[in-house]
Amino acid sequence: MLAAVGIKVINFNFHLIGVLQLIFQTLASTISPPFRIKDIFKQLNFVAVESAPIVIFCVSFAAVVTIIESSFHMKIVVQNDALVPGFASLLILRELGAVVSALLITSRVGAGLAAEVGSMQVTEQVDALKMLGIDPVRFIVVPRFIACLLGGFLLSILANIVCLICAMLVSQFSLGYTFGSFIVGMKSFVHFQDLVFASIKGASFGAVIPIFSCYYGFKCKAGAEGVGLATTNSVVTTSVAIIVIDFILSYIFSFFY
Repeated sequence: MLAAVGIKVINFNFHLIGVLQLIFQTLASTISPPFRIKDIFKQLNFVAVESAPIVIFCVSFAAVVTIIESSFHMKIVVQNDALVPGFASLLILRELGAVVSALLITSRVGAGLAAEVGSMQVTEQVDALKMLGIDPVRFIVVPRFIACLLGGFLLSILANIVCLICAMLVSQFSLGYTFGSFIVGMKSFVHFQDLVFASIKGASFGAVIPIFSCYYGFKCKAGAEGVGLATTNSVVTTSVAIIVIDFILSYIFSFFY
């Protein structure tokens, strides 16, 4: 029992040190030339443009469920749902838009990156880069890191706007609140800084995705099973990291409200 716990602690420390090293290497390579602009835009198209439809589709339903459930429970508790527009807008801007979009990006982009880098590791393409004197972190990780950071930032803003529009539509056609009354109620609860904080969260969540995906891709073992395991580990670890970072950032931002 103790031996198993000790092994898990050692493995955790080993992975933690490896992730921190990859973060420092990525940040150092990001701010130093050469900048591979073409690859960054290629990855940004994969992260942001191709992920936008699924993000819009999913957050739309999430917003609809949020405002309907808020209205239902508020009527039970206080016999009135007049505060639903404000509460729903607050939840959407501070949590729903950024977190849901980040988890969707993780399931799509993170899995793809881990499988891609894992396949490169298994087929010895990473070793070939090293033999040619090319830094794998600069060549593989940095373009994906910048693209995911920008993509997370942009998609969080898009997700919040779509959520608010869907919430207004549901309020108009289901709850009986006009667009004007919804906006008035929203302005009483949320401010521009909420959108700014949501954007910061989106960028932070996006930056985490390629770090864990590429890390597990570099550690990938040979065979299809190894690639699958690396992909699974990257998605699970990234999802947990997003939840933890969300808690930390929410706690920090609470001092500015």
